[in-house]
Amino acid sequence: MISRRNLVCGGFTATVISTLMACTPQTEDVISEGQDDTPRSGGTLRFYINNPISIDPYTVQESSGYQVAISLFDTLVEYDWETKKLVGKAAESWEANDDATEFVFRLVEGATFHNGEPVTAMSFKRAWERICNPTMRPVSAIAYHLKPVLGCIQMLDGSATELSGVETPDDLTLRVTLAHPMADFPFICAHPALAPVPEAALDNPQGFTMAPIGNGPFQMDGEWVPSQHIRLRRYEDYHGAQPTLDGVDFVILPNPAQAFSEFEEGHVDFVPIAAGRFGELSLNYGLAEDGYTVTPGQQVLTGPECSAYYLAVNCKDKVMQDVDVRRAISLAIDRQRICDTIFGGTYLPADRIIPPSIDDDSSSGWEYCRYDLETAQALLDNAHPKRNDGMRDLQLDLLFNSGGGHEDIMAFVAEDLQKIGIEVRQSSIEWEAFLDAAKSGHYQLIRYGWVADYPTIDNFLYPLFFSTSTDNLSNYDNPDVDAALLSARSVVDEDGRAKAYLEVSKRIGDDLPVIPILFASHNHVGSSRVSRLFFDPQERAHFVDAELD
Repeated sequence: MISRRNLVCGGFTATVISTLMACTPQTEDVISEGQDDTPRSGGTLRFYINNPISIDPYTVQESSGYQVAISLFDTLVEYDWETKKLVGKAAESWEANDDATEFVFRLVEGATFHNGEPVTAMSFKRAWERICNPTMRPVSAIAYHLKPVLGCIQMLDGSATELSGVETPDDLTLRVTLAHPMADFPFICAHPALAPVPEAALDNPQGFTMAPIGNGPFQMDGEWVPSQHIRLRRYEDYHGAQPTLDGVDFVILPNPAQAFSEFEEGHVDFVPIAAGRFGELSLNYGLAEDGYTVTPGQQVLTGPECSAYYLAVNCKDKVMQDVDVRRAISLAIDRQRICDTIFGGTYLPADRIIPPSIDDDSSSGWEYCRYDLETAQALLDNAHPKRNDGMRDLQLDLLFNSGGGHEDIMAFVAEDLQKIGIEVRQSSIEWEAFLDAAKSGHYQLIRYGWVADYPTIDNFLYPLFFSTSTDNLSNYDNPDVDAALLSARSVVDEDGRAKAYLEVSKRIGDDLPVIPILFASHNHVGSSRVSRLFFDPQERAHFVDAELD
């Protein structure tokens, strides 16, 4: 799920943290007897993450690194899940021209980086050109976020050295010109990859990678110690509302199965719930009323996430090129059984790739994402008739990463496919090898997932299905879909744009380059030390508003 994908990055239902006590000092957080119930100022919240790929914005691409980056950096805007609208952060206002090809952002005056350097329009231009610079090492894996910007393609292929579409008329004005219309472009500007960076990012890139200097409410407290911890402290000169917390300790551990025991020992404040413990914890800790906010006595979170869990189909594979095979596979999977048996009904069967948190219209479902064994059998009978043993001449390889809770789900999928005569050979490999395999395209079916970089329909359709997208693991190439996606991007009217995207979605659903399995929900718990912590549908903890008791 890159970009910032927790599902993609291996973690799924989770069990959590290990015994690195040195990473989680507690003396400052002891509460004396007789203290009242008023949340106290300060304290350090201890938050579990996996070891990030990066915490430097120019290549931050998965959930753990994303969580650190949004704490260190303010982007131009952010999505407010309460109002369901974009709100300003580093930008106090913005406006677009009539055809959505030019956007002008007015920056907040007086904002500074953690080293005291002013945040200016040039800080954003500098950051965006880092992302598009092909000489950076490693090369950014997320430059596709800036491909709508004029000059991005030229920088990526080495024929230009700057983004011609990014101008800085003065210190507080950032003008962005796009190569093609895209009304949703401000949503892209909410991604931490597009945060500003100071001159130090170019002067000392290696040091910046290990201790980024941001413009957000928290700053680094020492360097990132890989596989151990990342410590942040409150930035006292932050221009916005000051956090109550003194800091955040990101506790990094190699095996998420160990996290929950650390939580039970009182060493970590927020973790995924261990497998099989949801019912017990719901009784002992209480369910959050809104599904997203930890408060005393309502500490278990179950809110739907802005994500999808699916099988990517290699459309270049000789067997998987047959759309009837893809459709039969999808029709044979009993998604409701998976959700009920493995997740106790807290997850939803996926009838499309776009999650309900973005589009809750039931009529948007894909035709072949229902459970229908009879139709599945009929689709296969002509090209792949059953043998006397009830099986067909279909043997499919199913690849997934180990250690993330995917084994049970894939076992259910294999069992369902066997019912229609398809033999499934399951292979699980470690996360690093899995990423290499995903990039290579050497698979027939691969389990994957996607957590929204920004909560738009475009973010689920363009990256996953546009023919040249690096996240198009299915090798799906439909010129009509490419053209329809570009056309939908150019629609300025919000309702009209959503309608255009949903029409493209239906077309993709007929082709089934991916087979949606489920829509996940939060499966997390906060400790009794936490008075308030909002964990939004994009799996982002909001530390600025967090309070410890």
